[in-house]
Amino acid sequence: MTKKKTSAPVDDRFLDAAARLFRQQGFEATTVREIAKAAGSLPGSLHYRYPTKAALLIDLTRRGMDADLAAVRSAIGNVADPVERLRLALRARLSYLLSRDAAQVILYDWRALKGKAREEMIRLRDRYEAFWSGLVYEAAGSGRLRPDLDLKMLRFLLLGAINSVAQWYSPRGQCGPAEVADAFWEFLAFGVLDDAHRMPAARRGAPEPALVGEE
Repeated sequence: MTKKKTSAPVDDRFLDAAARLFRQQGFEATTVREIAKAAGSLPGSLHYRYPTKAALLIDLTRRGMDADLAAVRSAIGNVADPVERLRLALRARLSYLLSRDAAQVILYDWRALKGKAREEMIRLRDRYEAFWSGLVYEAAGSGRLRPDLDLKMLRFLLLGAINSVAQWYSPRGQCGPAEVADAFWEFLAFGVLDDAHRMPAARRGAPEPALVGEE
């Protein structure tokens, strides 16, 4: 127990350095020696705690996901409405994603892992996605979502849209993370078509287009 307490700040220093370099250079291009130097330590000290670069990435992922979920749970902890919980969770997820090097590294660099390291990463990802599936199912259980929705596809859409922001977002832009998340939520919840055009043409009384070969 004592060893874990004294080594935690050292581990954080290694993980922070790894996250920064992985984001700047990519996982495969970054060496253990570079990580150790960026952390102000010797390669042997890094290797003692993390025998492989993959072990660093896995621990970085575990730490990041725990912090991410803690931020989301804090944002929705006092909210009872399942739909509002989902909206606020997306807000918190995007805010966390854009605030940490590690959060963005986790999105992409895990694909470089192979073998048991990749299997461990997939287990971590599945645990994370199970939390979001729970939020989606709770929202559906409120009776306010369309009953014919594919909830798994909805989860893919929600997380995919939020995660994609990391590729183009700039803090110098006009919108902050909360505004981006709210805009995405409005697109999803209320659609992008004007009221007069939301219903298919055939249901609005307009003639249906002729099929090929019809006279």
